[in-house]
Amino acid sequence: MSRIVYVNGAYLPEQDAKVSIFDRGFLFSDAVYEVTAVLNGKLLENEGHLSRLMRSCAELQLRLPVTATELENIQNELIALNQLREGALYLQLTRGCSGDREFDYPPAYVTPTLVLFTQSRPVINSVKAQTGISVVSVEDIRWGRRDIKTVGLLAPCMAKEYAHSQGADDAFLVEDGMVTEGSACNAWIVTCAGVLVTRPLSNRILHGITRKSLLLLAKNHGIPFEERAFSLEEVYSASEAFISSATSFIWPVVNIDGKPVGEGVPGPVTQALRKIYIDMALQATA
Repeated sequence: MSRIVYVNGAYLPEQDAKVSIFDRGFLFSDAVYEVTAVLNGKLLENEGHLSRLMRSCAELQLRLPVTATELENIQNELIALNQLREGALYLQLTRGCSGDREFDYPPAYVTPTLVLFTQSRPVINSVKAQTGISVVSVEDIRWGRRDIKTVGLLAPCMAKEYAHSQGADDAFLVEDGMVTEGSACNAWIVTCAGVLVTRPLSNRILHGITRKSLLLLAKNHGIPFEERAFSLEEVYSASEAFISSATSFIWPVVNIDGKPVGEGVPGPVTQALRKIYIDMALQATA
């Protein structure tokens, strides 16, 4: 069955969906996006994703052509039309099309482009969640406003492609000797003292929705944590490491730059925190 997608007010078979070649998302990456996990046919932590979307729009003076309630109705309609039980829902908002290629923002009357589509994929029973992933370190060459979730993702794509060329699954991005995040995820370590460490919020990292929930769950379950920058050397000497994102939840990092992290297998803190998060997610989408 052809997937049904949403484009500017219309629900269409994916092969019939069209956006102008003059759309600013295509020409300038003048667009923002969100990816929300779907479990049991329901959106997970969607309030946080929509809140971050509004923040991204405000930072870029980008107008959302529907209300938050209308947007959530569109999301739920797409889930129903595609009979999606588990996977992700992608949302992209661009500044629209003014009819030609111009650097200046278009006039206020130009309608933004809103596109949504579903992706069916395993979220809970992921092989990589069981085996762990390997990463390599790569220089972070992204722009200075990583807190805005824009579609300008060429640098992360390059990082992930480099990782694959080295036989690894993903990359840890490094700036001034300190790990910022993964190619499309937040980065974490667990020290030998059992303390979770992840970078504090700033313009240098994406304000992860899953990251926020994990810190709250750690606090509620008595798992000590610190929000601070950590170096690549600290990853090498950590007892555990993992990544977090909306659709991976938590994936253990068992190897970095050819060196095992800890024992080279998913660690107990990582596994415990993943279970705690999944229990919360299943309860929220029951």
